[in-house]
Formats: sequence, C-alpha cells, structure tokens
Amino acid sequence: MPPPSRPHRAPRPPRRGPRPGRPLPPPPLTGPDGTPQIALTPRGAERWQSGHPWIYRADLAAVPQLTGGEVVRVVDPRGWFLGKAFYSSTSKISLRWVSFEDVEVGPALFGARIAQADALRRALYPGESTYRVIHGEADLLPGLVVDRYGDVLSVQFLVQATEARRELLTDLLVAHFHPRGVMDRSDVHVRTLEGLEPRRAVLRGEVPERVEFAEGLVRVSADVQAGQKTGAFLDQRENHELAAGYARGEALDCFSYLGGFALQLATRATKVTAVEISEQACEALRRNVERNGFRNVEVVTANAFDFLRDAVDEGRRFDTIVLDPPSFAKNKDAIESAVRGYKEINLRALQLLAPGGILMTASCTYHVDEERFEAMLASAAADARRRVQIVERRGAARDHPVLTALRETRYLKFYVLRVID
Repeated sequence: MPPPSRPHRAPRPPRRGPRPGRPLPPPPLTGPDGTPQIALTPRGAERWQSGHPWIYRADLAAVPQLTGGEVVRVVDPRGWFLGKAFYSSTSKISLRWVSFEDVEVGPALFGARIAQADALRRALYPGESTYRVIHGEADLLPGLVVDRYGDVLSVQFLVQATEARRELLTDLLVAHFHPRGVMDRSDVHVRTLEGLEPRRAVLRGEVPERVEFAEGLVRVSADVQAGQKTGAFLDQRENHELAAGYARGEALDCFSYLGGFALQLATRATKVTAVEISEQACEALRRNVERNGFRNVEVVTANAFDFLRDAVDEGRRFDTIVLDPPSFAKNKDAIESAVRGYKEINLRALQLLAPGGILMTASCTYHVDEERFEAMLASAAADARRRVQIVERRGAARDHPVLTALRETRYLKFYVLRVID
C-alpha cells in the first residue's frame, strides 16, 4: 500500500519580529536628535503609563553613560517613545517625569510652568504675597520648591537636574516675580540621596534676616536665612487660622516653633501655654507674641513629651490642645516607632482635655497614612478611656496641591477631635 499522504498545511506567515521568548534587541542609547535615551523594563513602562512620575533604578532596562541631571528621552522595551524625564545617577528614583511629549525641556517650558503655578496661588489668595509658589512634582517641576515671603523668595533645588539648572531657574523666578532677594535653602538631607551637598546661600539681591507676614488676625516673623524648612511652615497656614475658631478656655500648643498655632489660639483663649524645646525658637516665639501684643501667652522651653507626662501627673486640665510635631519617621523602617510616638503624645493630650475639649493633632510623616493615623487615635482614645469625635479631617494648605498619581505629595494629616465624655 502506498503511504498515507500528509495533510495539506497552509504556508507560514512571514515572521514580523523576534521569535516568541527571544528578547527584543535593546533600543539605542540616544534618540534621533542625539538626546540620551533610557529604555524601561515592562514593569517600568507600566508604571510610567499609569501616570506615576517616579521610575526607580530597578525598572531601567538600559542606561547610557550619564553623569546625572540630564534630560533624557524615555522609551519602552520596544523603543517606543514615552516621554522625557530628569535623570539621577545616584538616587533610587532614577527618573522624574517632565513631559509625555517630545518637547524641548528648557527656559520656555520652565517659565510657562512657573507662571502656571503662580496663577493658581494668585487665584487662591488674591491680594496676598506669602504662599508656596512651586510644590515640586505637584506643579510639574520635579525637585524644585519655592516659597514666597512678600518680596523675598526662598528656594530649594532638591535633585541633580534642578541643581544643574540653578542659575537658569533663578533667572526665570527673578524675571517673573522681581523679588528683592532670592535665598537658597537647599540645606536639606534629601539632597544627599542625590549626591549633593546641603547648601544655604543668598542667590540674588538682598535677603533680610527675618521677614514678616500675616496669618489671619496675627502677624508672624520668620527667619528665611536659617529657620526650619524655608523659614516657616506654610503648609499649616490654613490650619493655623482654623485653630482660632476652635480656641477657648485654657489652651496648650506643643511643638510650637514660631507660634503659628499659639498666636491663633491667643486671639480667643483665656490663656495659652506654648511648649517648644528649642531655646532659639522660643526667643523667636516670644518676639512674635510681643509683636502681636498678647498678654495671655506663656512660652515654656521643654520637651513636649516630658511636659505632657508631667501635666497628666499634676492633674492639669486644658480646653484646647494642639499637637504639631516634627516628622517621626524618615523611612519605612521607622513606622512602628513613629506610631508609638504619636500615640504617646495623643494619649496624654486626651487625658488632659476637659469634657467637650478640642484636640487638633497633626502628622507630617508620609509613611504613616490616614488609616494608620486614625487607628492610632482610636487606640489612644481607648487607652485614655475617652469617647472622641472626629470633627474635621484636613491636609496641607491649598498652595501645597496633591498630584493624584503621587501620594507622596499628600503627606500632611490634620485632625480636629472633640472629647465628648
């Protein structure tokens, strides 16, 4: 018998790419115009396309020889263009989004984004001249923070790319705001992650040792040359003013610094005790008290943890308490100790409040989110054997906008609680 014939097979279609399972050839390390080009891994490309503005080093597929601070083209594993970003050679955050489009990243783009950021603040605070002008990634200018104190700008260049363009960005800020002076307050730890030294210097014009600005009914003097952050805590500005509406009776403000909350409490409370551990800050606080003519504020130089514990032991009572501590956790490893610290001070505050009393409590620790912070408050209330209402949940002032794709821009939590037993 003849062998059975084989079934007919359709011809194979021509192969249009590498065989399945074979890796794609790496995209070139430069773009068509010679710009450095960085390819992402599939996971990195997915993260980019989800809108997150940070790409970590582990998600880079190929990197040309770069020194850091460059603007680079970003492509997916196939070499398809995704956008442009700032590159860092030392930080775990290797890429910071600048644009989805293949545009020139230079003076015109930076100038337009400065103007766009300032337009929001002018609409939010018409007639005022103290506010955060640029909030980094949230204003599409990663690694740049600018606070305005009237005719003085206080600036932070936080990443290699903004540091490399310090003079250009300063020129653009001067052209837009025409300030009397520009202060560089890049004396922050985060710069060390970028391989940069902390720096503090006058960049342009004249910068006075202190600037004065209004918050509601009070005036505050801040040290832009050497004070904390860029001189003051502008992120709490709206919460400072809110505190005045809740103040009554005998009030306590812990971690008072320049008195942002204590001064507001003094407009309505019969007496305010302001606790601050730094003697230098206490001196500035006393000057702010005198400047506003208050006679009902006592400034106490003490560790707030010790003060609260001693006040409980002494059986003291307060009608209004504010807790605005510094960050208790700089990284994820410190979360548990941070929560213990927050619980300690909030437990003591709840023990000190009279029935019907108000506690305004804050956390600027990004790593402790709202859910964990509220769980801590519930635990503190249970241990204090108090029934507590949440009256308001708030965050940073409106000049610190939150980028929807970057939760790190939503770092500040501010709660108004009422003890009802």
